[in-house]
Amino acid sequence: MRRSEFGRAVDDEFGDAYGAVLRADLQLADIGGRTADQALRDGVPPRDVWLALCSAADVPENRRYGVGRLEPESR
Repeated sequence: MRRSEFGRAVDDEFGDAYGAVLRADLQLADIGGRTADQALRDGVPPRDVWLALCSAADVPENRRYGVGRLEPESR
């Protein structure tokens, strides 16, 4: 997962405004009590941050994988 995919996944799951609040304020136990933004700045892989955010926010497992990717263009 790239950072851009992480951003899309957060926005898709939580919406732009609430997603921004979660990224900045929610401390994630699975990544050492850091916020998502702090963890990304510290070099934690975006996939790990996404899964920690999902765990903390009780996102169902069926919505955790493959999110954030753009659909391939059809020709």
